[in-house]
Amino acid sequence: MRLLVVEDEARLARALQRGLTADGFTVDVVADGTSGLTRALEGQYDAVLLDVMLPGLSGYEVVKQLRAEDNWVPVMMVSAKDGPYDQADGLDYGADDYLTKPFDYVVLLARLRALLRRQSDPRPPVLTHGDVALDPATREVTLGGEPVALSRREHELLEFFLRHPDRVVTKTELLDRVWDARGVGYEPNTVEVYVGYLRRKLGPGLIETVRGAGYRLAR
Repeated sequence: MRLLVVEDEARLARALQRGLTADGFTVDVVADGTSGLTRALEGQYDAVLLDVMLPGLSGYEVVKQLRAEDNWVPVMMVSAKDGPYDQADGLDYGADDYLTKPFDYVVLLARLRALLRRQSDPRPPVLTHGDVALDPATREVTLGGEPVALSRREHELLEFFLRHPDRVVTKTELLDRVWDARGVGYEPNTVEVYVGYLRRKLGPGLIETVRGAGYRLAR
């Protein structure tokens, strides 16, 4: 197994290289984001360990550009940025896992093994319905080929509808699956509001109201 470590903290990079080499990996190390992107695109790596705060390109930019180039090498971000939005951004940009510093080496190794077992998934297919298209990999939404800006919640709601095109979904199910709210702290009219946003941005005929039941994509 061949790994690329992109880490500008020299002591940590050396420690990772020593430990991973001792555990049977072939390890290349670079210390800036620009070099990391070049090596990841050119090399045949089984996985990349990627810091976020790097000289040149940030780790976020590196993984975003990798995915834009249809490079689906497994990426684990390893960063001192430990806020929930930092981690969410890393995963949304295309990372497969996010480990915060400081960490135990045995935990990193176990999560790396789990990542390698999954291997790199193929690029997810673009979801379409009529003139609407959503690319889960890039999070881009288009209407008739033209980009449409959606909020994160609008995007998640649209993706749920597109992944369940042939059935009616209730407001409660949408709250549970999209808001992950279990009905706590949100009212059913929250769903109505966001369905209204999607209709205004993507056309009034996209989502039908099924009286007394919920919503479904228009047939």
